[in-house]
Amino acid sequence: MNLWRLLGIALLIVGGGLLYFGWQATEALDEQVREMVSGQYSDETMWQLIGGAAAAVVGLLLALFGGKTR
Repeated sequence: MNLWRLLGIALLIVGGGLLYFGWQATEALDEQVREMVSGQYSDETMWQLIGGAAAAVVGLLLALFGGKTR
């Protein structure tokens, strides 16, 4: 297994963790009240969700196609 695939797997795990913690944060009472009043979650929760999704997508692409050479 090459370095790019290992990096992809690591990013996929980190992205999944960030998504999990971001999702858990959206279920917290203070986040639900904030979302109900302002229509959006806190910046920290949004960064966890966005960063987790981006890391998971990049990690998946690297894990699948990182070892391909011409």
